[in-house]
Amino acid sequence: MSGKPAPAPPKPRPKPGHVDVVRALFNYTAQHVDELSFEEGDTLYIVDKNSEKGWWKGRCGDKIGLIPTNYIESSTETIDFPLHEAAKRGNVGFLRECLANKVSVNGLDKSGSTALHWVANGGHVECAQILLKTPNIEINAQNKLGDTPLHNAAWKNHPEIVQMLLARAARTDLLNKEKKSAYDMARDPEVGKLLQVRMVLRDDEYGGDEDSD
Repeated sequence: MSGKPAPAPPKPRPKPGHVDVVRALFNYTAQHVDELSFEEGDTLYIVDKNSEKGWWKGRCGDKIGLIPTNYIESSTETIDFPLHEAAKRGNVGFLRECLANKVSVNGLDKSGSTALHWVANGGHVECAQILLKTPNIEINAQNKLGDTPLHNAAWKNHPEIVQMLLARAARTDLLNKEKKSAYDMARDPEVGKLLQVRMVLRDDEYGGDEDSD
């Protein structure tokens, strides 16, 4: 007696934060309503490679549609983690473009880091301001080392970033895999003082006078 055929395995889910970003090689004018027009050099964000043969679905600016792959597939430039790349370089324009094209603000790269980790690491203030205004951003995400963006900013001596994160209620009590807090990582006296003040305030708020009867 033969059983039912096994269902097809599910398609692998993309890694968090992975978006294909390509550059158009030529101008293309849409021939149908479901196609996307673009110009040579435009940045195209590929959202689906499983469309019709020879076509991918992509986004350019605020428009989405089908793209002929022969206009982009040869010598194409692919960026696996575009928001992270923008964050690492402090590239404000590219960062805004990624967010406008729905690249996840909480996406993870191979180190388990978010874009905010890299902004904090590099001390890129304007990029930090943009990310911190993005809805649902995870302030206290821990990467594979257990570091939060606050750990990174403290270790790299970026007091302005530390201040911005604390203003958004970044937690000072989280420990990384070396059992170190952001305060333990701080090497700059100004950063250490900012973190120490917040730790004292937090202790007063949560662990102050236990017997207040």
